Amino acid sequence: MHIAWLGKKSPFCGNVTYGREITNALLDRDYQVSFLHFSQSQNSYEHHREYQQHHHRWLERPRRPHSRINEMTGLPQTSSEITPPYNDGACSDRWSNCHEIPLPFIYKSQVYTIPTLKSSKVLLRSLAQLKPDLVHASLTLSPLDFLLPDICEELDIPVVATFHPPFDSKIRNLKSSTQYLTYQLYAPFLARYDRVIVFSEIQRELLIKLGVPGDRVVIIPNGVDECKYSPGYSSLKYQLRAKKLFVYQGRIAAEKNIEALLKAWKIVNLGDDCQLLIVGDGPIRSSLQPHYGKEHNITWLGFVADEVQRIDILRAADVFILPSLVEGLSISLLEAMSCGVACLATDAGADGEVLQDGAGVVLDTQGVTAQLKILLPLFHNHPEMTNLLGNKARQRVLERYTLRQNITKLERLYSEIANKQLIINNQ
Repeated sequence: MHIAWLGKKSPFCGNVTYGREITNALLDRDYQVSFLHFSQSQNSYEHHREYQQHHHRWLERPRRPHSRINEMTGLPQTSSEITPPYNDGACSDRWSNCHEIPLPFIYKSQVYTIPTLKSSKVLLRSLAQLKPDLVHASLTLSPLDFLLPDICEELDIPVVATFHPPFDSKIRNLKSSTQYLTYQLYAPFLARYDRVIVFSEIQRELLIKLGVPGDRVVIIPNGVDECKYSPGYSSLKYQLRAKKLFVYQGRIAAEKNIEALLKAWKIVNLGDDCQLLIVGDGPIRSSLQPHYGKEHNITWLGFVADEVQRIDILRAADVFILPSLVEGLSISLLEAMSCGVACLATDAGADGEVLQDGAGVVLDTQGVTAQLKILLPLFHNHPEMTNLLGNKARQRVLERYTLRQNITKLERLYSEIANKQLIINNQ
């Protein structure tokens, strides 16, 4: 099956990770994938035609050997049975082997994208020439999101959307927020997609209330590669001279509520043998960093592009903290859980659902600083608690949130839609 994937490759955000992981997994399962994304490349359609004419339609990609997975740990039976993707060297990312089509844009950020006026024409002509079996759009909060159903209807191609906007898990709070306006704005257009993928029942219920047909809204949670993101040795704590390492990883933005964590950390003062590592970048970093620095045992690492280094950080962590006010379903949280890290996260988006029933500590989105003032010393003083929650977090990922499970559900959805389209075309 040929999937045309419409999404983002930059700047780095959860949407980018989502697209990379799923398209890589689809390639591993022998799907043909064409990746359409916003790029400043000139003459994109002409470049696409030249690319086609020279027959460079598909590149060979490295194959991961099959391995037997231990049912209890989720790890390969022996280290020789699998080649981890992050050790593949230059070939580690099968994403680079997708057939890429650049779409012109005026501006793009981690949150939204403004395409050029001709981008819809480039998209239409590219899809007409590619003739994919299905289009899957990882919605980028751009005007093209609204035009895509019309484009695909004109070309007689079924289209699936993944709807990412963050939300508060409490409907009352959500309805009073700007996120609710996003859901209201998108609902009439989402109703025209063949299927809409969301991450939780709360999202599904809300979209149905806003007019999206219930049979078109499907819950497929984010997934993580449990073999790649796994418990293991890291020397990072030794390098930082820390006995306990607490980690935040994500955007440094207001909705992530990082200052609540920083305030609590500064107040409790756990001592020089404890470090708080802030991994990521964003618009409010420059205003926060001068007030919460080395003198408070806080290290600002900035954005880490290298996946091996990010895994090394998570393997060194004792506690992962996500104090967000709104979320979708945090991939960073799932990655930390998969690495066996004890996790604390607010009940924002689907994150509380992920940690419920003992897989981690769920915080209320209100009064995060006060809650962390109590919890941080507990995790510092009781290592057995971090070990127990780390093991439970890992087990929760293996049960519900592996990338393999995610892709299998996606394959079933693709097959269902493709078969329905075939029946319609034969009538």
